[in-house]
Amino acid sequence: MDNEERIVRLAKPIRKGLLRLIFSRFFLIALLLVLQVAILIVAYGYFTDKLPILITIMRLFSLAMVIYLFNCKMDSSAKLTWMFIIAVLPLVGAAFLLFTQSSIGHRVERRLVDQQIQISKEFLNQPENILEKVEHDGSGTDDLCRYLNRSGCFPLYDHTAARYFPQGESMFEAMLAELEKAEKFIFMEYFIIEEGFMWGRILNVLTKKAREGVEIRVLYDGMCEMFTLPVGYWKLLEKEGIKARPFSTIKPVVSSHYNYRDHRKILVIDGKVAFNGGVNLADEYINRVERFGHWKDTAIMLEGPAVRSFTLMFLQMWYVGEKEPDYESWLEETENAPHAKGYVMPFCDSPLDGDKVGETVYMDILNRATDYVHIMTPYLILDGELETALRFAAQRGVDVKLILPGIPDKKVAYALAKTHYRSLTDAGVKIYEYLPGFVHAKVFVSDNQKAVVGTINLDYRSLYHHFECATYLYQADCIREIEADYQQTLKKCREVTDETIRKEKIFTKIIGQTVKFLSPLM
Repeated sequence: MDNEERIVRLAKPIRKGLLRLIFSRFFLIALLLVLQVAILIVAYGYFTDKLPILITIMRLFSLAMVIYLFNCKMDSSAKLTWMFIIAVLPLVGAAFLLFTQSSIGHRVERRLVDQQIQISKEFLNQPENILEKVEHDGSGTDDLCRYLNRSGCFPLYDHTAARYFPQGESMFEAMLAELEKAEKFIFMEYFIIEEGFMWGRILNVLTKKAREGVEIRVLYDGMCEMFTLPVGYWKLLEKEGIKARPFSTIKPVVSSHYNYRDHRKILVIDGKVAFNGGVNLADEYINRVERFGHWKDTAIMLEGPAVRSFTLMFLQMWYVGEKEPDYESWLEETENAPHAKGYVMPFCDSPLDGDKVGETVYMDILNRATDYVHIMTPYLILDGELETALRFAAQRGVDVKLILPGIPDKKVAYALAKTHYRSLTDAGVKIYEYLPGFVHAKVFVSDNQKAVVGTINLDYRSLYHHFECATYLYQADCIREIEADYQQTLKKCREVTDETIRKEKIFTKIIGQTVKFLSPLM
């Protein structure tokens, strides 16, 4: 059996069927979770026989939780949601709130992540001369850089070339070409890896490079082993010479830490080239298969010093739990990219540090824009602060446009997005839906001066619960290309108007309004 055939077998699609489901790890985990929930229900039933005691406990819990909610740092929309839950189900709601706020299941994870951030912050320093170049131009880029470095190590770089990809297909071809050039190492971190054409082609290159002595590390979210990959897939990769590990695998224990998924997409090659954007490693992202019409996604490739930030981000996640991580040998100085204009600032967002980094970056762009802010996002489930920022930008004369999917991947999320339409359009925000299919791109572009391309959606999961990353661009040449792509995409969209809002399906309206009070928990 030659290598080509062997790799294809490794990337063989997962078999479906009832027996596979019954004997799968997913079924065992689901069964144990149901068992634990059943125990809680039985315990609740036991206390209902002692009604006076139960009523007293309910009242005390409700009062304590309301006082807690008024004094905590939680988003105001989330506070209202929790108050509603506690009003309807006092004891169960209060217990659930305590459970989600108590760090059960992720206290150790938080400590280990923070430990790696503290250990590694010293390896990348911000050159003061770069901040001085933008300090007095009124853009606020220097202030944003200082803010970001409170929670991590995110220098602002010059002399870094940025190439924008308006489709997953074009990014994929460039990715394969750059992988073929690898000489020292390849680091890959992706939310989704799914067996198929795209991953098979990449895997062919990775195994070949591993035989040539290239260090290859692959990190994927633990949810993959539930839905898109065989359990223990990392073992199959290690047989091919590829070091791999899942992040935060799902275990048969009720825990709030399952909310904190690794939603990042990072590829670093030799510390010279980095890819970032919305594209996962599955066939729909390159329109090899069709799931929700045409799949619109975007990505960016960096060459130059800023690549080191993505190298550091990957290593921070890779070394979680390790006592003696090796950062220094992978963070060598990178040559400047010739003729690269503007500035690049890769950054990431952790759900464990209490800072809403992704949302703050987006709001900074909205609040400082003078001409336009154009946005592509697959989901629109906003908290009060972000909705106010969008409305305020439009009300003071900024051209604010949003492109959303025309064909949704999640019907409930689609219905929730539409609950924001009236409020936003009344303020002057223009909303468009992509007729050919699904928009998965996460893009902000403003005033031909600033842009963000990355993994951060406009929903609670992305802004509050996921590990995310993105690339902030200022005065880079590719910003005009991003805006040009936006204008081309607009031509394939329908505008949301008062009439289209009125004519929306009644079922969609009911679903959206019904579940909106739960949106901070989604």
